[in-house]
Formats: sequence, C-alpha cells, structure tokens
Amino acid sequence: MHALLPRFHTFGRVAALLSLLLVVGPVASTAQPADGSSSIRPALLEKPWDAQWIGPPDTDRQAFGVYHFRRTLTLDAPVDSFLVHTSADNRYQLFVNGTRVRIGPARGEIDHWRFETTDLAPHLQEGRNVIAAVVWNFGEYRPHAQMSVETGFLLQGNSPRSGQINTNSEWRVTTNEAYQPIPRSEWAIDGYLVVGPGEQIDAERYPWGWAERDFDDSGWAAAEELRPGMPKKGPRQYGIYEAWKLVPRSIPQMEMTEQRFAEIERTQGTSPVDGLLQGTSDLVVPADTTATILLDHGHLTTAYPEYEMSGGAGSQVQITYGESLYTKNGRKGDRDAVRGKSIRGYYDVYLPDGGQNRTFRPLWWRTFRYVQLKIETADAPLRLHDVRSTYTAYPFEENASFTSDDPTLDSLWTVGWRTARVCANETYFDTPYWEQLQYVGDTRLQALISLYVDGDDRLMRKAIRAYDHSRVSEGLTASRYPSYDQQFIPPYSLLWISMIHDYWMHREDPAFVRSFLTSIRDVVEWYEPYLTESGLLQSGPWWNFVDWSFDDGIPPGGQNERSTILSLQYAYALDHAADLASAFDRTDDAAHYRQLSDSVKTGVMQSTWTAEQGLLSDTPAQQSFSQHANIFGVLTDLFSEKRETAVMKRVLADTSLTSATYYFQFYLHRAMAEAGLGGRYIEALDPWRTMLDRGLTTFAEEPDPTRSDSHAWSAHPNYNLLAITAGIRPSSPGFETVHIAPVLGPLDQIEASMPHPEGMIALDLERKDGSLQGTVTLPKGVSGTFMNKNTTVELDGGTRTISP
Repeated sequence: MHALLPRFHTFGRVAALLSLLLVVGPVASTAQPADGSSSIRPALLEKPWDAQWIGPPDTDRQAFGVYHFRRTLTLDAPVDSFLVHTSADNRYQLFVNGTRVRIGPARGEIDHWRFETTDLAPHLQEGRNVIAAVVWNFGEYRPHAQMSVETGFLLQGNSPRSGQINTNSEWRVTTNEAYQPIPRSEWAIDGYLVVGPGEQIDAERYPWGWAERDFDDSGWAAAEELRPGMPKKGPRQYGIYEAWKLVPRSIPQMEMTEQRFAEIERTQGTSPVDGLLQGTSDLVVPADTTATILLDHGHLTTAYPEYEMSGGAGSQVQITYGESLYTKNGRKGDRDAVRGKSIRGYYDVYLPDGGQNRTFRPLWWRTFRYVQLKIETADAPLRLHDVRSTYTAYPFEENASFTSDDPTLDSLWTVGWRTARVCANETYFDTPYWEQLQYVGDTRLQALISLYVDGDDRLMRKAIRAYDHSRVSEGLTASRYPSYDQQFIPPYSLLWISMIHDYWMHREDPAFVRSFLTSIRDVVEWYEPYLTESGLLQSGPWWNFVDWSFDDGIPPGGQNERSTILSLQYAYALDHAADLASAFDRTDDAAHYRQLSDSVKTGVMQSTWTAEQGLLSDTPAQQSFSQHANIFGVLTDLFSEKRETAVMKRVLADTSLTSATYYFQFYLHRAMAEAGLGGRYIEALDPWRTMLDRGLTTFAEEPDPTRSDSHAWSAHPNYNLLAITAGIRPSSPGFETVHIAPVLGPLDQIEASMPHPEGMIALDLERKDGSLQGTVTLPKGVSGTFMNKNTTVELDGGTRTISP
C-alpha cells in the first residue's frame, strides 16, 4: 500500500478502500423502523392473529388469477387513528373509498413474509366507508423473484376499533375475469427474461369502479377463511407452520412520482397531436385503422404506465416496452437513433369496450425508455386522451455530490445514479427489465453506492439478512434471493462475507453483524474440503462465476481444477472473516481464518507466480493470464508495495491478458488505488464515456452487444469517484474515524460531499503548483486524517483549511 492509502492492518487493507460509505445523519437504519412498525401492538408479533387469511372460494389458488376484496365500515364520527396491518400472496393494492393507499407486500420469502402497517384514518369519513383490495397471483407465470404459497389476503386491525374489519368470511370477493397472462413465449426478444407475464385486460369484463363506495358488490361471494395470520415468532401447536411466517416490513414504501414522456418519435396510420403527451389534446384513431405510435421517455425508467382512452369498442391496443430499439440484425447501436430500427420486448394488450375515460394500468410496473402503442380499431374510432406514467423505485435521495473541472464526469455521475435508482426497489435488482433478481455480486456494489450517495442502509441490511436466510444446510448462500428456483454461485457466498465486512466498517451495529458470524464460518467450512496440498482450491461444484470475460463466466481452473482466481477470492473473504471474528472475540475462528488465508496465498505464489511475465497465472499450468488473478493478488496483500505497483502497471498495459468487464472493473479500480495508481482512475472511465456517447441513459451489463441496458453493477463510478478520486473512507469500524487521501489524477479541481452517520463530509480542493489546497469539513464529533502528498493533517469536526 502506498503512502496515499495507508495500511489498516487490524481491519484488512482491502477494507480501507472498500469501506468508503458514509451516511446522512441521522441515518435511516435499525433505529428508524419503516412503515410505522414501531406502532405495532406487541401481541401481534407474538401470538396468532384474530384476522384470517382469506381467498376466493372454489378456486385453484395456486393458478393465475386477479381478485377483488371489499368490506364496508360505518363510522359514527371521524377517527384520529385507524392502524391496520396487511399482506397478500402474491401481491396486493389496498384502497379506501376508491383511493389507493398501500402497495405490498415488500418482496421476501415464505419464512419471512412481510406485512405493512397503514393508518387509514386520513382516508376515512363519517358514515359509510369501503375498504377494498386487488390481489393477484401470477401463478406459473410469476417472476422468478416471487415466492408463493397460494392466493391470499390478510388485514389485521391494530386495536379493537380497527379490528372491526379484520379479514374473515364477512369480506366479499370476486374474480376479475378481464385479466389473462401473456407468457414469455409470446415475446419476440432473445435473452433470459423472468420478470413475470404481460397482462391482457378485456374492458368489457372488467368491474369498473370496484373500489368505490357506491359500487354494488351484492353479487360477490363470501371470502373463504384459510388460516389465521401467524407471526414468525408466534407459538404454533406442535411447532407446525402451514404457510406464511409474518414479519414487519423493514423498508419504506417505494417512491411514486408522476412523470411524462419526452416526445413522440414517429407515428404510422395516424398523425402526432400536440398536447397528447401533456394530456391536453386527444389523438383519434379512426374506425378500421391500424396505427402505431412510438414514444420516447427520454431516458430509461421504471414506472406504472397509464393510458386513458374512450370509445374504440372491438379495438385492440398492444403496448410494447423496450430499453432500446433494434436494427434488423438485432443490434442496438446508438440508443438515441430511431430511423431503421424497431421495438422488441414484452407487452400488454388492452381491449377497449367503448366506455368513456377508461384508464388502463398494469398491476406491476414496467421498465422502458421506448414504448410503442399499436392500435387496431374495428367499427368504432378510439380516442386516446393521455399517456403518462408514475415512476417507482426505492426512495433513495441524492445526498452526495461530485463535481470537477471535467464536465463529462457530471453526465457520468447522473447516469450512474439513475442506474442505481432503477435497480433498487423492494430488493436490489441486477436489471429491472430482464430479471429483477437480487444477486450477491451485484448487491455488494449497489449497497456501497446507495450508502455513499444516499446513506440509507435499510435495503442493504435486508439484502444481507435475505442471503443468510437463503443458506442451505451445507453452508452456501444462494447466488440470488429471494427466488423460487435455487441457483448457487459459490464465489458469491464469499462476496456475502465481504458485504458484511463492508457494513461493519460503515455502521456501528454490533448486534446485527454478530448475528452472522456462525453463518460466515459455515461458508468458510464449505470450501475447506476443496483445499489441496498445494494450498490452492480445487474448484467445487455449481457455477463458479467470476466475470463474463471468461466462457460462461468461469475462470480457467474453475471446473474441477485448481484456480488462482477462486483461491485468492477465498483468501480475500477469509481476511474479511478474520477481521470480523477478531472484532467479536472469536479468537479461535480468527486464527483459523488467517492460517487458511496464509496457506492459500503461499500456495498461489509458489504455484502460479511467473517471474518472466511478472504476473500470476490463472492456473498452475501457467498457460493463461488475466487481470482478475492479479487484481486479487493486490487486494489480498500478496505482493510487496513495490511489486504490487509493477504488477498493476503490467495489468493495465498488457492487452493480451483477459480483461475485466464493467462489473469486475470495480475490483480493478480498487486494486489500482491500492497499488498507488489511483491517479489513473479518471482515464479508466473511458468505457463509461463510450456508453454515454452511444446514447445510453443507464449503464449496461457489458459492452455491446449487450442484453441489458440497465445493470447496477456498472454504476460503481458513483462510489469510486468519492472513494478513490475524493479519497474518503473510514479508517476504523463503524466509520468512527475518517481518512481522506484525494487522488485527482488529471483533474485540477473537485468538490465532493457525502453522508456520514453523524452528518456530511465535504471537500473543496484545487491543485496549485502541484499541491492541493482548499477546505475539508467533517461532522461535529468526528475525527480523521487528511493525506496531502506525504504530509498527514489531523482533522476534527468542523472545517479545516488545507494549505500546500
């Protein structure tokens, strides 16, 4: 480690670079529950609920279906509080007197099934009220991230007064026959796409106004009682749980913000109308006409689209959503270009009934930049009044900032943060368009970004806990979770250990971290039988994915052979595990982890170091070389300070090496900084500048041709601009102290700010005559150091002037 990045032996030198996350004070964390969960009556967390799970009678409750539930409530006077707790399988939307007040449940697994807490009082009135819900089960078509038992709805009052509307057979229910699924097999697009079905809605069969007070539900059936609501910690006879184990929601409600499309790119069979995109003018499609309208939102988004129309009985409206447009040979090219390109993707279908001012909105949100409406009318014209959408994502806020004398970094920051936002909802997502699955490798980077830019750690905590829940008896975590089908990527279990280490370095939350120590040991022990006498790992079963730069993502030696990369990734996780075990007085575990790590590192150097190339080879056969093996060599302290610089210079210069893709360049950039080459980070961002030049408005999964245009693992510049260029990171666990060592590279000026648990850290620096000068501000009560060339300046809370 070079002078700008001093070693922190106690906590592992990798942590010194990785642990740069800071949090806005006061941070939204364990001390700040979500959704009013602090108001939950304690008995509801310990005993069976009076409310019953209810469902539609005489129905296959594991099949596709959309259902409406209603219950009348009469109040003699207005109320100040009316708390209820709600959940459903798969999902629900709750309405009071026709107003949507809640969407849920927050995605999870059967053993930890979330419920939401809502105060209905602001929406209730004296006299007659109607509480209603739409509940849907996508059945065999459901997203891979959606676990399920069977269709059900649950509402429990927090008090005797709100308990009047507990779900039971007094609720009424009907099946909405208007909905039909559009399965994946119908979508003309290649790639792994597992986000659930499209929706076909037949307006003639839709019970319009079903959530309103004056709707007649006398023809609806009585709901069938299934079983009582049961909290996770509640007693159950003989310890048997039949279904969902209820826990409070731990994250806030998703952001819901109205937004508008940017422009109509082209039309066929009709003419564009000024004002349609503002909802001020109608577009009329005559009878017996086929028309298409291509809309551009201007940038990729995640949103509930809404289409308001009248007339058009017998028409069909097919709405296709795309991240990009495609050429005839299936290439995306310039994302802003429209000419000669067409849309491909999943779609919804609406069948108008001729009614007036019908608003169509899918049950689940969509991901899109481009949207195409294909309208085929029959004997009646269709009048399109408005097209709009409601943006939805985890409610992160951009509390950090980074500006410099390089204006291209402003665009890069904006697009990176947008990427992180659309890839975070009720869980982190790898990609919102294609999968909506929470993978460990992606999540580690996403958590660092969100902590650094916002400061909210709740989604990170939820993810760490979810992976622990995913572990199988052998010890490994699932590679992605929640997911109804299991997938195992053993290296991702190692990254989960590193993710816990990240959290420990940035949060003072010992009880949370301590709860994973035994699980960490289980992961470590899963690997031990695969250690060979040489010290290297003999790669084990499952998918040993490291980076897409290798065939199927598997490095040389990753299939039942010895692999340098996998061995050093194990050592990387062992170093982090040793830090954690030592901090929590598990001295035997810590010593064991360090002994294993030392043995692996010794074996790697003896078997794979090649003096001629001055690099580690990928296997003991010394026939292939990659950036990845040498990146991990630097990140695990395998080399001396002098040698690590020489190694990384070769890594950056030798084009014959297997190179890291966008994802793994996160580790490449960290290794550069570790080896004293952080000044080259800004130039290393050229691949991201290329994406901007190609019109991407979020960062892609990999270089073109790429499947996904929105992949959060490529958004890590938002972290590293603050971590490497601004040089801010914790120098002790819990971010108790701060170390700041800016490395501006070609820049002459930066301004950066970021959240810390006690407030904000801010830098305003410029380079003059080869030295930095300006100001550094730490939150009150926080101390740290500032490294300026070879001079260390002590910092205390407040603003400090930095002089040459």
